[in-house]
Amino acid sequence: MKLWGGRFQKTTDRLVEDFHSSISFDQRLYKQDIKGSIAHATMLGKVGIISPEEAAQIAAGLQKLLEEIEGGQVEFDIAAEDIHMNVEQLLTAKIGAVGKKLHTARSRNDQVAVDIRMYLKDEITEIRAQLKELIETLLDLAEQHLHTVMPGYTHLQRAQPITLGHHLMAYTQMFLRDRERLADCYKRADVLPLGSGALAGTTFPLDREYTAELLGFAEVSDNSLDAVSDRDFAVEFCAAASLLMMHLSRFCEEIILWSTGEFAFIELDDAYSTGSSIMPQKKNPDVAELIRGKTGRVYGDLTGLLTMLKGLPLAYNKDMQEDKEALFDAIDTVKGCLLVFRPMIATMTVRQDNMAKAARGGFTNATDVADYLAKKGIPFREAHEIVGKAVFYCLQQNKNLEELTMQEYQELSPVFTDDIYAAIGVEYCAAARKVRGGPAPEAVQQAIARTREKL
Repeated sequence: MKLWGGRFQKTTDRLVEDFHSSISFDQRLYKQDIKGSIAHATMLGKVGIISPEEAAQIAAGLQKLLEEIEGGQVEFDIAAEDIHMNVEQLLTAKIGAVGKKLHTARSRNDQVAVDIRMYLKDEITEIRAQLKELIETLLDLAEQHLHTVMPGYTHLQRAQPITLGHHLMAYTQMFLRDRERLADCYKRADVLPLGSGALAGTTFPLDREYTAELLGFAEVSDNSLDAVSDRDFAVEFCAAASLLMMHLSRFCEEIILWSTGEFAFIELDDAYSTGSSIMPQKKNPDVAELIRGKTGRVYGDLTGLLTMLKGLPLAYNKDMQEDKEALFDAIDTVKGCLLVFRPMIATMTVRQDNMAKAARGGFTNATDVADYLAKKGIPFREAHEIVGKAVFYCLQQNKNLEELTMQEYQELSPVFTDDIYAAIGVEYCAAARKVRGGPAPEAVQQAIARTREKL
């Protein structure tokens, strides 16, 4: 007999039972469901809706059930539909009729809402910890490469000399923002919906603040309709997760490019690379490629949630059962990617000589020549034109700017003197940009210190 079967004269069709059931995926909420039920029963006993003895008996039975589930001794029943009814059914079988009192002043609507919020809070905490480890790894690498000169790019064309430390610090800023977004999302999830019933609250004199205290919620929801139908926090998480994955994907794209023979800036560790079944020489950046690919998967989770919710009237609708698989998939994907991404980065070999060689090509110091002229009093637009002509001349003569003679420089502008050569070495060009946020070693070191403080 279904726990809700009193009104029905027929049993549920087997096809509907399979289609309707969510226990195959929502069973991962068992811990939150049991903790929420223990808090609910404790509150019912405190306010006298059930006796303190009954509350204690229910709580003890639930705790024992939790231990049995974690010990692999419990098999969930698809006919019981979901984790909530499975837990209640198992509890009643364990402690008898008193177990049927657990659902007093509660609906599966507010029950599932509290379970998902508790679950997401735990997962956000774990993902933020993973991000912290990743940022710390990047900070350590940035400190090791304060003086490792490389080309910075725009349009994937060599642009200006920077350092690898500076480049890595750009990603720490992205991941810091990801941690902040997740912290904000946590605040929205940290609201207790339990006590909202199916949609209209309850006539029982609940102490919702006490339940919130027991479960560690910062706030209690102020509208029962919204509390059971709100999944903004899940959408917000998937949006934050999508941004996080986008940042990982951009980084992975660079890792993939840098590990090619054309760039040869890095080599990935053998433990984080794969080979080819036909080409013996191949060493493929499959981990980075998979993370790049899985980014689209998380985008799909976000789009699925938004589309599922967009036409729903208040309050709860069965459509909302579709929230869990998308949310769970986004969580699992992000955690899995972070888990493998950090050691992949930590173990890669940096080809400093190739980075420096690339920085010296492509006229990455052209802006520094223009700045040199501007500091000598030539308007920057005129300086820009002079250097453009210098680059064109170099291309015709198959030279770079460092190889021009003083005579050639002075034919371009009489302002040039011998100090131009010191001003356009790529190491100097990077080191001279000492403005906050720039690539100079001391500026990067200060950025590292500020980031460590934020962590």
